[in-house]
Amino acid sequence: MPNDQPADEARRGGTPTVGVIGLGDIGSGVATSVLREGLPLVVCDVRTEATDRYADRAGVASSPAHLVGRSEVVVVAVVDDQQVHAVLSGPEGGLAAAGPGTIVIVVSTISTPCVHAIGAEADALGVAVLDCGVTGGPAAASSGDLVCMVGGDPAVIERAAPVFDAISSLAVTMGPFGTGLAAKLARNLITYGSWLAAHEGQQLAEAAGISLPKLAEVVKASDVHIGGASRLMFRTTVAPFTDADDKGLVGAMQAGASLAHKDLAAALELAESLHVELPLAAMAERRTDEVFGLGQVS
Repeated sequence: MPNDQPADEARRGGTPTVGVIGLGDIGSGVATSVLREGLPLVVCDVRTEATDRYADRAGVASSPAHLVGRSEVVVVAVVDDQQVHAVLSGPEGGLAAAGPGTIVIVVSTISTPCVHAIGAEADALGVAVLDCGVTGGPAAASSGDLVCMVGGDPAVIERAAPVFDAISSLAVTMGPFGTGLAAKLARNLITYGSWLAAHEGQQLAEAAGISLPKLAEVVKASDVHIGGASRLMFRTTVAPFTDADDKGLVGAMQAGASLAHKDLAAALELAESLHVELPLAAMAERRTDEVFGLGQVS
């Protein structure tokens, strides 16, 4: 699409014109996936070298407001709260330039106050906005395989379906506006907590004279069979089991907790003998019954 082609011409084919603000690792992947699916594209970034890569295949907007005025669905993929407000807020921002039916999808991982401020501003202007946590990284963005956690009006999400189809392998409606970000923050907590557990495991292994690349090899191979952090994420609540729950399931969780207590105690005993401090492991042992749904530890 030539740089000066108006959005109305791109809409004649019945597909939405998609605008992408921010062409970093995620935004550039989103733009690539949108083009792959044949959707008209407009891009905007403060770096001309980023937009130059799309000049022969997409419209290049001179500002976020210019982009929003030419787009039906806008994906905001900037870095932080300050940048989200810079591209969307105020009389010169993208929200003020939105037309009837424009949908703004914020995929940036931002703070809860920021996402709610953007939601309130959009609501006051009559603009439909969705908050969309994404995971999968740059490779998934480029291949159209992002996993999207979407918050907002289901009818708006349905209207944006062609874009989610283009950029994701899975898009799950988490609930009302704000829940997409909340789900992404919860997902990140699982990721970073798992990395801390891996760090402590490496500390113990290194102190015991074990090659860390060899440990990584067996962890990767075994995770294929036993799963990762999602292994126990099969219930609809984190509340303790009750007498109404299946006795067989509760028994299996009791057995799993007993095994975890034994294994963690052995790891902590080894760590003590090697003079290695493992605070996460100690906390995990202390809260094992809670993790397995068997009651909270005071």
